[in-house]
Amino acid sequence: MTQMLPFINEQFNWPIWRMEIDDMSATLFVELRNSEDKKVAFGAISLLNGQVYFKDITTPERWLTGIEAAYDGTLLVHNYQSEKGPVHKGLIAIDGTSGQTLWSNYTLAFDHLCINGPTVYNAQVQPPKLFLADIKTGGLLQAYQPVIDIPLNNHIVVPQMLPADLLKELTLPAEPYANTLHYLEHNSYRIVSLHTFFQEKLKQHLYIINSEGVIVYHDLLNSNIQKLQPEAFVVHKNNLIYIKERSALIVLNL
Repeated sequence: MTQMLPFINEQFNWPIWRMEIDDMSATLFVELRNSEDKKVAFGAISLLNGQVYFKDITTPERWLTGIEAAYDGTLLVHNYQSEKGPVHKGLIAIDGTSGQTLWSNYTLAFDHLCINGPTVYNAQVQPPKLFLADIKTGGLLQAYQPVIDIPLNNHIVVPQMLPADLLKELTLPAEPYANTLHYLEHNSYRIVSLHTFFQEKLKQHLYIINSEGVIVYHDLLNSNIQKLQPEAFVVHKNNLIYIKERSALIVLNL
Protein backbone atom coordinates (compact mmCIF):
# COMPACT_ATOMS: atom_id res chain seq x y z
CA MET A 1 0.00 0.00 0.00
CA THR A 2 2.68 2.52 1.02
CA GLN A 3 4.59 4.00 -1.91
CA MET A 4 5.60 7.26 -0.23
CA LEU A 5 8.16 7.61 2.55
CA PRO A 6 8.48 10.40 5.14
CA PHE A 7 10.99 13.14 4.48
CA ILE A 8 11.19 13.82 8.23
CA ASN A 9 10.44 11.28 10.95
CA GLU A 10 11.61 12.68 14.26
CA GLN A 11 10.76 11.26 17.67
CA PHE A 12 10.68 13.64 20.63
CA ASN A 13 10.92 12.72 24.29
CA TRP A 14 7.79 14.64 25.30
CA PRO A 15 4.38 15.18 23.69
CA ILE A 16 4.20 17.88 21.01
CA TRP A 17 1.82 20.52 22.31
CA ARG A 18 2.07 23.06 19.49
CA MET A 19 3.77 23.64 16.13
CA GLU A 20 4.72 26.93 14.49
CA ILE A 21 6.17 27.37 10.99
CA ASP A 22 8.47 30.23 10.05
CA ASP A 23 7.70 30.69 6.37
CA MET A 24 10.76 32.87 5.71
CA SER A 25 13.36 30.34 6.85
CA ALA A 26 11.22 27.21 6.27
CA THR A 27 11.77 26.19 9.90
CA LEU A 28 9.24 24.19 11.89
CA PHE A 29 9.25 24.85 15.64
CA VAL A 30 7.63 22.59 18.22
CA GLU A 31 6.60 23.15 21.81
CA LEU A 32 7.07 20.06 23.98
CA ARG A 33 5.29 19.71 27.32
CA ASN A 34 5.97 17.20 30.08
CA SER A 35 2.85 17.55 32.25
CA GLU A 36 4.07 15.08 34.85
CA ASP A 37 7.28 16.96 35.66
CA LYS A 38 5.89 20.36 34.60
CA LYS A 39 8.62 21.12 32.10
CA VAL A 40 8.53 22.74 28.66
CA ALA A 41 11.12 22.49 25.89
CA PHE A 42 11.34 23.72 22.30
CA GLY A 43 12.63 22.12 19.11
CA ALA A 44 13.40 23.26 15.57
CA ILE A 45 13.69 21.35 12.27
CA SER A 46 14.41 22.60 8.75
CA LEU A 47 11.64 21.88 6.25
CA LEU A 48 14.19 22.32 3.44
CA ASN A 49 16.61 19.51 4.31
CA GLY A 50 15.23 17.85 7.44
CA GLN A 51 18.09 19.00 9.66
CA VAL A 52 17.29 19.00 13.37
CA TYR A 53 18.62 22.26 14.79
CA PHE A 54 17.71 21.49 18.40
CA LYS A 55 15.24 19.35 20.37
CA ASP A 56 15.42 20.34 24.03
CA ILE A 57 15.95 24.09 24.43
CA THR A 58 14.48 25.46 27.67
CA THR A 59 13.97 28.93 29.14
CA PRO A 60 14.41 30.19 32.73
CA GLU A 61 10.67 29.67 33.24
CA ARG A 62 10.40 25.88 32.96
CA TRP A 63 6.58 25.47 32.91
CA LEU A 64 4.61 28.71 32.47
CA THR A 65 5.92 29.36 28.96
CA GLY A 66 5.02 28.56 25.35
CA ILE A 67 5.44 29.44 21.69
CA GLU A 68 4.20 32.88 20.65
CA ALA A 69 5.31 33.20 16.99
CA ALA A 70 8.18 32.60 14.56
CA TYR A 71 9.69 34.99 12.03
CA ASP A 72 12.91 35.27 10.00
CA GLY A 73 14.61 32.28 11.62
CA THR A 74 13.72 33.36 15.15
CA LEU A 75 11.32 31.80 17.66
CA LEU A 76 9.37 34.05 20.03
CA VAL A 77 8.18 32.50 23.29
CA HIS A 78 6.14 33.98 26.11
CA ASN A 79 5.55 33.37 29.78
CA TYR A 80 2.18 33.20 31.53
CA GLN A 81 1.14 35.57 34.29
CA SER A 82 -0.18 32.65 36.33
CA GLU A 83 -0.85 28.94 36.07
CA LYS A 84 -4.59 29.55 36.37
CA GLY A 85 -5.03 31.95 33.44
CA PRO A 86 -4.17 32.30 29.73
CA VAL A 87 -2.73 35.85 29.94
CA HIS A 88 0.74 36.06 28.40
CA LYS A 89 3.66 37.89 29.97
CA GLY A 90 6.93 39.02 28.39
CA LEU A 91 8.86 37.85 25.32
CA ILE A 92 12.00 35.81 24.76
CA ALA A 93 13.62 35.47 21.31
CA ILE A 94 15.52 32.28 20.45
CA ASP A 95 17.73 31.84 17.40
CA GLY A 96 16.12 29.14 15.28
CA THR A 97 19.40 27.48 14.30
CA SER A 98 21.63 27.64 17.38
CA GLY A 99 18.94 27.72 20.08
CA GLN A 100 20.68 30.64 21.77
CA THR A 101 18.63 33.35 23.45
CA LEU A 102 18.91 36.59 21.45
CA TRP A 103 17.05 38.87 23.84
CA SER A 104 14.32 38.99 26.46
CA ASN A 105 11.90 41.70 27.54
CA TYR A 106 9.39 41.12 30.32
CA THR A 107 7.40 44.33 29.79
CA LEU A 108 6.61 43.75 26.12
CA ALA A 109 3.61 41.70 25.02
CA PHE A 110 2.94 40.21 21.58
CA ASP A 111 -0.07 41.34 19.56
CA HIS A 112 0.27 39.76 16.08
CA LEU A 113 2.70 39.00 13.27
CA CYS A 114 2.83 41.14 10.14
CA ILE A 115 4.94 40.96 6.97
CA ASN A 116 7.55 43.24 8.55
CA GLY A 117 7.88 41.42 11.85
CA PRO A 118 6.20 41.09 15.24
CA THR A 119 3.82 43.75 16.47
CA VAL A 120 4.16 44.35 20.21
CA TYR A 121 3.11 46.72 22.96
CA ASN A 122 4.24 47.71 26.45
CA ALA A 123 1.94 45.83 28.82
CA GLN A 124 2.55 48.45 31.53
CA VAL A 125 1.15 51.30 29.42
CA GLN A 126 -2.60 51.81 29.00
CA PRO A 127 -4.18 52.17 26.56
CA PRO A 128 -1.74 49.94 24.67
CA LYS A 129 0.10 51.39 21.68
CA LEU A 130 1.37 49.02 18.99
CA PHE A 131 4.93 49.07 17.68
CA LEU A 132 6.86 47.09 15.10
CA ALA A 133 9.75 45.28 16.81
CA ASP A 134 13.09 44.04 15.49
CA ILE A 135 12.88 40.25 15.84
CA LYS A 136 16.66 39.94 16.19
CA THR A 137 17.23 42.59 18.88
CA GLY A 138 13.86 43.32 20.48
CA GLY A 139 14.23 47.02 19.72
CA LEU A 140 11.14 49.03 18.80
CA LEU A 141 11.46 50.18 15.19
CA GLN A 142 8.42 52.37 14.63
CA ALA A 143 4.76 52.78 15.41
CA TYR A 144 2.57 50.10 13.87
CA GLN A 145 1.13 51.17 10.50
CA PRO A 146 -1.75 48.90 9.44
CA VAL A 147 -1.58 50.02 5.81
CA ILE A 148 2.08 48.95 5.54
CA ASP A 149 2.34 46.29 8.24
CA ILE A 150 -0.26 43.94 6.77
CA PRO A 151 -0.82 40.43 8.21
CA LEU A 152 1.65 37.72 7.22
CA ASN A 153 0.49 34.78 5.09
CA ASN A 154 2.01 31.61 6.55
CA HIS A 155 0.89 29.40 3.61
CA ILE A 156 -0.59 26.81 5.97
CA VAL A 157 -3.67 24.93 4.74
CA VAL A 158 -5.86 22.88 7.08
CA PRO A 159 -8.28 20.15 5.98
CA GLN A 160 -12.05 20.41 5.87
CA MET A 161 -14.30 18.27 8.02
CA LEU A 162 -16.74 16.52 5.70
CA PRO A 163 -19.42 13.85 6.02
CA ALA A 164 -18.01 10.55 4.81
CA ASP A 165 -21.06 10.14 2.55
CA LEU A 166 -19.76 12.93 0.30
CA LEU A 167 -16.69 10.89 -0.58
CA LYS A 168 -18.18 7.45 -1.17
CA GLU A 169 -16.08 7.06 -4.32
CA LEU A 170 -12.94 6.78 -2.19
CA THR A 171 -12.10 3.13 -1.68
CA LEU A 172 -10.75 3.07 1.85
CA PRO A 173 -9.98 -0.09 3.81
CA ALA A 174 -11.46 1.36 7.01
CA GLU A 175 -15.00 2.40 7.84
CA PRO A 176 -15.12 5.96 9.24
CA TYR A 177 -16.44 6.25 12.77
CA ALA A 178 -19.14 8.91 13.31
CA ASN A 179 -19.42 9.29 9.52
CA THR A 180 -16.90 12.18 9.43
CA LEU A 181 -13.43 12.66 8.03
CA HIS A 182 -10.89 15.41 7.42
CA TYR A 183 -10.15 15.99 3.75
CA LEU A 184 -7.76 18.06 1.61
CA GLU A 185 -6.65 18.01 -2.02
CA HIS A 186 -3.10 19.04 -2.94
CA ASN A 187 -0.93 18.45 -6.03
CA SER A 188 -3.29 15.78 -7.43
CA TYR A 189 -3.29 13.96 -4.06
CA ARG A 190 -6.36 13.47 -1.89
CA ILE A 191 -5.49 13.41 1.80
CA VAL A 192 -7.93 11.85 4.25
CA SER A 193 -7.89 11.43 8.01
CA LEU A 194 -10.56 9.39 9.76
CA HIS A 195 -11.35 7.61 13.00
CA THR A 196 -12.25 3.95 13.41
CA PHE A 197 -13.80 2.11 16.34
CA PHE A 198 -13.05 -1.59 16.74
CA GLN A 199 -12.93 -3.84 19.80
CA GLU A 200 -13.65 -0.91 22.09
CA LYS A 201 -10.68 1.07 20.73
CA LEU A 202 -10.81 4.39 18.94
CA LYS A 203 -8.04 4.93 16.39
CA GLN A 204 -7.07 7.67 13.96
CA HIS A 205 -5.74 6.97 10.45
CA LEU A 206 -4.19 8.98 7.63
CA TYR A 207 -4.44 8.05 3.94
CA ILE A 208 -2.92 9.66 0.83
CA ILE A 209 -4.58 8.75 -2.47
CA ASN A 210 -3.12 9.55 -5.89
CA SER A 211 -4.99 10.74 -9.01
CA GLU A 212 -5.65 7.14 -10.04
CA GLY A 213 -7.45 6.38 -6.78
CA VAL A 214 -4.60 4.28 -5.39
CA ILE A 215 -3.63 4.59 -1.72
CA VAL A 216 0.06 5.49 -1.78
CA TYR A 217 0.48 6.14 1.93
CA HIS A 218 -1.16 5.06 5.19
CA ASP A 219 -0.25 5.66 8.80
CA LEU A 220 -1.88 5.06 12.16
CA LEU A 221 -1.75 8.40 13.93
CA ASN A 222 -3.27 7.45 17.27
CA SER A 223 -3.70 3.82 18.24
CA ASN A 224 -5.76 4.07 21.42
CA ILE A 225 -7.52 7.36 22.12
CA GLN A 226 -10.55 8.24 24.23
CA LYS A 227 -12.26 10.81 21.99
CA LEU A 228 -12.33 12.12 18.43
CA GLN A 229 -9.27 14.21 17.62
CA PRO A 230 -9.19 17.53 15.73
CA GLU A 231 -7.64 17.86 12.27
CA ALA A 232 -4.72 15.45 12.08
CA PHE A 233 -2.52 17.22 9.56
CA VAL A 234 -1.67 20.49 7.83
CA VAL A 235 -0.06 21.29 4.51
CA HIS A 236 2.60 23.97 4.23
CA LYS A 237 3.44 24.62 0.59
CA ASN A 238 4.32 21.06 -0.55
CA ASN A 239 4.91 19.60 2.91
CA LEU A 240 2.33 17.38 4.60
CA ILE A 241 2.92 17.65 8.35
CA TYR A 242 1.38 15.57 11.13
CA ILE A 243 2.01 14.24 14.63
CA LYS A 244 2.04 10.51 15.33
CA GLU A 245 1.21 9.12 18.77
CA ARG A 246 1.57 12.61 20.27
CA SER A 247 5.38 12.81 20.19
CA ALA A 248 6.63 11.95 16.68
CA LEU A 249 6.79 14.60 13.95
CA ILE A 250 6.28 13.33 10.40
CA VAL A 251 6.72 15.35 7.18
CA LEU A 252 6.12 14.11 3.62
CA ASN A 253 6.85 15.87 0.35
CA LEU A 254 3.79 15.99 -1.90
